Amino acid sequence: GIVPLRARGVGQVAQSAKKGEDSTPQRRTSPSFLPAEMGRGGEAASSTVGAAAPEWDVIVVGAGVAGASLAYALGKEGRKVLLLERDMSEPIRIVGELLQPGGYLKLKELGLEWTVDGIDAQKVYGYAMYKDGGEAVVGYPLKGRGDDVAGRSFHNGRFVMRLREAAKSVETNDVRQATVKKLLAVDGSEWSEGKTIGGVAATIGDVDHAFMAPLTVVCDGYFSAFRKKLTPSATPVSPSTFVGILLDGDPNELLPRPGHGHVVLGDPSPVLFYPISSKEVRCLVDIPAHVKMPSVASGAMAEYVLTKIVPQVPEKLRAPLIRAVEGGQFKSMMNKTMPAQPKRTPGAVLIGDAFNMRHPLTGGGMTVAFSDVVTMKSMLSPLPTFKDTAAVRERMDAFYAHRTAPALTINTLANALYKVFCASGDSSMEEMRRACFEYLRLRGALFAG
Repeated sequence: GIVPLRARGVGQVAQSAKKGEDSTPQRRTSPSFLPAEMGRGGEAASSTVGAAAPEWDVIVVGAGVAGASLAYALGKEGRKVLLLERDMSEPIRIVGELLQPGGYLKLKELGLEWTVDGIDAQKVYGYAMYKDGGEAVVGYPLKGRGDDVAGRSFHNGRFVMRLREAAKSVETNDVRQATVKKLLAVDGSEWSEGKTIGGVAATIGDVDHAFMAPLTVVCDGYFSAFRKKLTPSATPVSPSTFVGILLDGDPNELLPRPGHGHVVLGDPSPVLFYPISSKEVRCLVDIPAHVKMPSVASGAMAEYVLTKIVPQVPEKLRAPLIRAVEGGQFKSMMNKTMPAQPKRTPGAVLIGDAFNMRHPLTGGGMTVAFSDVVTMKSMLSPLPTFKDTAAVRERMDAFYAHRTAPALTINTLANALYKVFCASGDSSMEEMRRACFEYLRLRGALFAG
């Protein structure tokens, strides 16, 4: 149906795009229809495909963790931000469920710490690690920090919806559900190498639109549609797949170490447990790329977990894990790693998982994303406008330089620890794995005592 458009001073109507609705064979281009998914204060006019004057300071493609927080940060500085997201419904994912304390501090820097409230998020104070019956407990170095500073674990979708709520709350922001199809040059034609990007072409329902801005930030995530166009050399690698299982029950009763993430250094690779609400614990079973993926439909996955994984986890977790497996609910997610490979494209920049990925074993992805948002906001802040392409390029060079050290540290740790924590037929690698565990056990004891 149609509903009144909620932009100020406009008597137009908006046609909401219904999920799963068939498009009409003939696609229309019209400035008379806008989506219902608008934030307060969105600009009134939409452009038909073709050259048009920029209506926004910046277009953000993708309203996930990076995109929604960036839209909020830039909007709070008075920028006119258009945030476009393909699907505004709550995401359902099995990764992006643990925010490290460093990520929470960056969230506070952005004024977004409230987004972890009201979603039944659980505080996390460190890790408990298990190998061959031994336990190593390592707490986060939080001494001297405020009581609120800790890791947070939660349902990813709930957190993303809070970030979108934040983006919509900014008066100068315009948040729309739209599928971005193409990058556009400043003259409105389809962008190609050598041109300056001036906006995007997107569809809302069955209507084509051209949205123009001097800066486009692409953060459309893990499955980025524009990564190859903006960084042709970027090639994600998949070292493993996470299989997610949900254990029902109070985490304080289910977990050997409440308030901690749990890492089992199993064979062939790590198994993770952590709370995602006051009533649920997530289990992630890592299946390395060299291991044939068991079939869920045939029952092979349940058999794999019951016979291979259950005997390796702490005894307290075995019965809850067996009950969860017998429930038959499995969700899988292929893990990907991809180093950042900045390629300067006038008028556009990539951030988030579209730009850089690391193994999710250490839960560092959202920390990198929020750190990048803080850095990008800081680098762009001195510019009165984004219309000076050379000035924006200079600030983006500074962004890449400033982000390198923190991102590289998190990425290297994540990828290296995954390799060390996997079982290996190589005796030297097994010795390294054992030594790493013993070191962490000793370090945890020193911190505790």
